[in-house]
Amino acid sequence: GLGRTTCSYFMPDDNQIIYASTHHYDEQCPPPPDKSRGYVWKLYETFDIFVSDLDGSNLKQLTHTYGYDAEATVSPLGDKIVFTSTRDGDPEIYVMNIDGSNQTRLTFEKGYDGGAFFSPDGSKIVFRASRPKTEKEFADYNELVKEGLVRPTALEIFVMDADGQNIKQITNLGKASFAPFFHPDAKRIIFSSNAESKNGRDFDLYLINIDGTNLERITFNDTFDGFPMFTRDGKKLVFASNRFSKKEGETNIFITDWVD
Repeated sequence: GLGRTTCSYFMPDDNQIIYASTHHYDEQCPPPPDKSRGYVWKLYETFDIFVSDLDGSNLKQLTHTYGYDAEATVSPLGDKIVFTSTRDGDPEIYVMNIDGSNQTRLTFEKGYDGGAFFSPDGSKIVFRASRPKTEKEFADYNELVKEGLVRPTALEIFVMDADGQNIKQITNLGKASFAPFFHPDAKRIIFSSNAESKNGRDFDLYLINIDGTNLERITFNDTFDGFPMFTRDGKKLVFASNRFSKKEGETNIFITDWVD
């Protein structure tokens, strides 16, 4: 393909996908981030959000504002799309109608906000966020954001209403907690974190109530477990992992039964 693509997700009819791409600005992939800055994510300002059929046909561009537009997922109700954008200078969460209209900003606090998913009934949104607190943290964050970079070493999980009201931080682990996803009962959230890792590189899956209570560790793997998602009936859990890899850093997809 052309350009760089990321963050694909099925549309409600399962016949189309939504994703972010840079191909409309340049057929070549933009360069990787500068490794001298440490481990950082690059929020390419040429990413926009597109919808297409599964074979790539009937391509439609949904965002047109210059700046990073990516990390889009769709409400189970089929009416809204949530995504992250830097169009206002800071990576914040926005929603839009399923056709790309009425793009509205939901978060307004300094820090990266992203990786958002709707609850099963579409009434709430869960996301990961960084919240710099010290003068040093703010200086580092602001310097990186000017270059379209984010350092994802301190992320917490947040929940809010689908209109951006009643934002609540539900983890306070002080590590890299990310990839949250609602359990089908809408009362719990599964996510990945290195909260108990000695070297910072081992991630496991955790479950927590939406009010921040009853944190429970789900996997006990010495490498990386991340990006968990439940099937709609809650009977299966799908996640990515480095376990059983044939070479270092190799990531594969796993599925397991979920029994409460």
